[in-house]
Amino acid sequence: MKITKTSFGTTKNGEKATLYTMENSNGMKVSVTDYGATIVHIIVPDRDGKMADVSLGYDDVKGYDENGTYYGAFIGRNGNRIANASFTLNGVKYDLDKNDGPNNLHGGFKGYNNFFFETECFEEEGEVSVEMSRLSPDMEQGFPGNLDITVTYTLTEENELAIEYLGVSDKDTIVNLTNHTFFNLAGHDSGTILDHKVFIDADYFTPTDDGLIPTGELRTVDGTPMDFRTEQVVGDRIDADYEPLKQAGGYDHNYVLNNSGEDVEYVASLYDPKSGRRMEVFTDLPGMQLYAGNFIDGKATGKGGKVYTKREGICFETQLFPDACNEKEFFKSSVVKAYEEYSTMTVYKFSVDK
Repeated sequence: MKITKTSFGTTKNGEKATLYTMENSNGMKVSVTDYGATIVHIIVPDRDGKMADVSLGYDDVKGYDENGTYYGAFIGRNGNRIANASFTLNGVKYDLDKNDGPNNLHGGFKGYNNFFFETECFEEEGEVSVEMSRLSPDMEQGFPGNLDITVTYTLTEENELAIEYLGVSDKDTIVNLTNHTFFNLAGHDSGTILDHKVFIDADYFTPTDDGLIPTGELRTVDGTPMDFRTEQVVGDRIDADYEPLKQAGGYDHNYVLNNSGEDVEYVASLYDPKSGRRMEVFTDLPGMQLYAGNFIDGKATGKGGKVYTKREGICFETQLFPDACNEKEFFKSSVVKAYEEYSTMTVYKFSVDK
């Protein structure tokens, strides 16, 4: 196993970015950049051993300078939406960027994916890791507390990509970190993901209002197009006459996972019948946003000159529930107390079905 470093270009502000590529003995490669702690490449074999990059993105850092679609992005300080771009903590109201209508999305206009991170590399038996860290200062994006953040990407010999998130703040604050990689297991440039199959171990999801803010209800998936407890083809029901799907323009919903929350457990999978590639998702977080790329607009040129369009990538964003800082009925708050460690892990494991 090894890690290599290469130049990844220069940002619009003249800052030089570096690409770190981890490779295991199976030929699987994962590349991340210190600009935004962003995942750039995930290269895995199909059933015939042919390698392909299964994550959407850009050829160099200039694409990630903008990246309004959040390809591969490390999301923070709060992933997903916060209603009315505000929350009250310890009797104090905090106002955030309104970058999604009246709401706050993925931290605001400048998310963690738009900052440089300090980087260290580690090689151990059976795995290699790239650790990225920075201090998010008090009131950055409008959130209280100096938050020390570390996100560690680890590649194993079992073709697992593990993402470990750690954070400690000197004040009570809100933390909900996630990753926004768009997967296409047929290859990033292969077109639609509507023929992919999805499994999600969740009996409930969180319906939303028209602004995609959860209403506070936990709704059963029974008898609805939201039910992925058995493997389903993404495109079969994505345009069904069902209000939550119409509100979001397709799948863009938080699922209430059936895991214990105590350990990193199997919660979901993605399968591409054409290539045989399978991805399994493991996490200790209570929620996962399934987002089927409904708003990919075809305006930006991606890797190799590919222009991505609607529903050509799909996200499995493990998370605390959206707007958990405001919705008191949700069973896991996004409030992190001063000097209390925020620690979660998500694993994406790749394999093939022969």
